[in-house]
Amino acid sequence: MGRTAWTITERRPTRQIQVGGVAVGGGAPVTVQSMTTTKTADAEATLTQIYALAAAGADLVRCTCNEEAAAEGLARIVPRSPVPIIADIHFHHEMALAALEAGVQGLRLNPGNLRKAHEIKQVAAEAKDRGVPIRIGVNAGSLHPELYKRFGGATPEALVESARMELAYFAEVGFEDVKISVKASSVPLMIESYRLASETFDHPLHLGVTEAGPPPAGLIKGTAGIATLLAEGIGDTIRYSLTADPVEEARAGRQLLEALGLRERKGLDLIACPSCGRAEIDVIAVASAAQSALENRNLPIQVAVMGCVVNGPGEAREADLGIAAGRKRGHLFIKGKIVRVVPEDEMVEALVAEAEKLVAEGVEARLAAADSGAEAEAEADRMALIDAKGVDANASETKVELIRKKYGGEHDET
Repeated sequence: MGRTAWTITERRPTRQIQVGGVAVGGGAPVTVQSMTTTKTADAEATLTQIYALAAAGADLVRCTCNEEAAAEGLARIVPRSPVPIIADIHFHHEMALAALEAGVQGLRLNPGNLRKAHEIKQVAAEAKDRGVPIRIGVNAGSLHPELYKRFGGATPEALVESARMELAYFAEVGFEDVKISVKASSVPLMIESYRLASETFDHPLHLGVTEAGPPPAGLIKGTAGIATLLAEGIGDTIRYSLTADPVEEARAGRQLLEALGLRERKGLDLIACPSCGRAEIDVIAVASAAQSALENRNLPIQVAVMGCVVNGPGEAREADLGIAAGRKRGHLFIKGKIVRVVPEDEMVEALVAEAEKLVAEGVEARLAAADSGAEAEAEADRMALIDAKGVDANASETKVELIRKKYGGEHDET
């Protein structure tokens, strides 16, 4: 809401493809993907999860298509899905053809598992006729044995060569509607593989650290790989691969893109101080309560929870809205300006109410509606805390002057 938009490295130019109505590459916004964990044959359960993923920020959703019943499920899912559906194919090219018949808007083929040239070309030709893009989904854990032998293991060169070989099959039937991934569970290998892929291909790249594991370690690994590449301008669509509810994947992907300034904020960004000896409240508990109360309201604002009024409003002055604790009261502020003082036990309730009004009415209107005398009350609380607990770090120059007056010059060399 009015903050300066800082940018990272300019994105690498790529071709653009269309997955249903969603553009990928070619300067389009970086998209978020996830994958359902339900049985695709159970169309109702899968659709329920797809809707949850879309609500959490997924632009595209992948579903496995490993049997005839799954393809039948896709035929029922695709027309009712809120986002384009990509069918995940591993060993049976017939399932790719069935998924195309079901109407999916994209395919993912693993070249390490689907290896027969005539089958790959048959799928590509059918996808071309239907205008359906394919992701070449290379995985370090399932490379063709010949590539392991030729390159001495799963190296960046081996992963990129796997994608290049698949592209060559596609070229034979004139199919170019492609995006590429070169995933690995090792973050350094993943990063180097994508760097090489970005130098080798002009197709859009799908980023991910495969088999990252459960949170929080899985989130850390995924972020380490994906964010590093995005900051270098590499990557057009992303997926966190977590051992968790896939909604966590979609939410993490959206939050990462918003944090990097690659997507416009559509949800909450809650910041909070790490707490210290000056804190007048349990910052962790209040921040957690505020997060729970606000995150499902889809308010596109930054909210700050600060432990004390000594530095809180100043340190979080760029936040759209915040609250700081002091002397058993909460000091509600908008863009660093105190607008209301409330009892400590009403802090979260007041924060939520003001957040909804702020989004509905705008900053200027809410600043105009500030309680008279709120700033004076807050300043009185602040000064009382400074007197009780000592001058904070922002008054360090006063201490410096005292030191100079008391001790300066006493030890000068003569």
